Amino acid sequence: MTGTAHAPFAAEDYRARMERAAGQAADAGLAGLLVAPGPDLVWLTGYAPTAATERLTLLVLVPGADPVLVVPTLEAPDAAKAAGAPALTLRDWTDGKDPYAATAGLLDASGRFGISDNAWAMHLLGLQRTLPATSYTSLTEALPMLRAVKDSAELELMAAAAEAADRAFEEIRKVRFSGRHETEVGAELAELLRRFGHSQVDFTIVASGPNGANPHHEVGGRVIEEGDMVVLDFGGLKDGYGSDTSRTVHVGEPTDEERRVHDLVREAQEAGFRAVRPGVACQEVDRAARAVITDAGYGEYFIHRTGHGIGVTTHEPPYMIEGEERPLVPGMCFSVEPGVYLPGRFGVRIEDIVTVTEDGGRRLNHTTREMVLVD
Repeated sequence: MTGTAHAPFAAEDYRARMERAAGQAADAGLAGLLVAPGPDLVWLTGYAPTAATERLTLLVLVPGADPVLVVPTLEAPDAAKAAGAPALTLRDWTDGKDPYAATAGLLDASGRFGISDNAWAMHLLGLQRTLPATSYTSLTEALPMLRAVKDSAELELMAAAAEAADRAFEEIRKVRFSGRHETEVGAELAELLRRFGHSQVDFTIVASGPNGANPHHEVGGRVIEEGDMVVLDFGGLKDGYGSDTSRTVHVGEPTDEERRVHDLVREAQEAGFRAVRPGVACQEVDRAARAVITDAGYGEYFIHRTGHGIGVTTHEPPYMIEGEERPLVPGMCFSVEPGVYLPGRFGVRIEDIVTVTEDGGRRLNHTTREMVLVD
């Protein structure tokens, strides 16, 4: 990422996000939020430093006060160009000065703050040393739903990212798989994502034959063979928003069992999708998909959650898993991706990104979920 986010958001959009975040912090009993470089800072301000360094950069959001971005003096010009800069105050500090002292005056000296999960330990320890009566909690733990509900502009960007991933799949299914290394197909898949507009490729899983039984195999040196089932799972960021889709293809003609397992996973994915509607607990999506697989006798081979949230990162809250009772809300986006993994043999996963609508759910991925045969 470079100096500003690609998404077409204006200062007022960022102002509203920062106000919402500060309000949620107050509701959670926090004295404020401390946001380090990373996805949250981009989402709140449009600013992404060219490189996270040992120099402190920190957005300070305190309920009832104007947002302040603490930045190194040498990076202040870039920060001032961010789309959200007009909605905040820049406070710069120069090399040789104490950045924690510069930040301390913005904070309640005995307050509890939410801080970015990816904040450097040295920065958190520096704040604690300067303000020993303060305490801190993970931002994701304190405000897990901060970015979960997307507005209409964000949903358009999510749909565009999904469409780009779909186009990549439509192209990769045309290439030869048999006789090629997984790494070769994975590299081609990554190039297709970039060709269709992705600025960042986060993963390209190409898991053939027995490797398909490992959900996070990614790519390896195995040569794909005739008769292999191949799990493809790929995604990244396009214009600042994530894609993530999975399809399972077969090299040549499948066996009856392979077809049966693929059909089972497709039915489970459909059941999970149909469970999506406002007010339903996240766990119900998992339960609906898992019941189909369990009832068919393959429950022990479905070894991960049914889904995860997605937005400015490819994995974020909420999670579609047993025990997550948070209700679905229109604008939430997440994956629905059940799978069956038979050790030493093959695996099947089918995944779409789904958004919650006013009366149900809408798929953002539209490629066929039927088994695709490849050469």
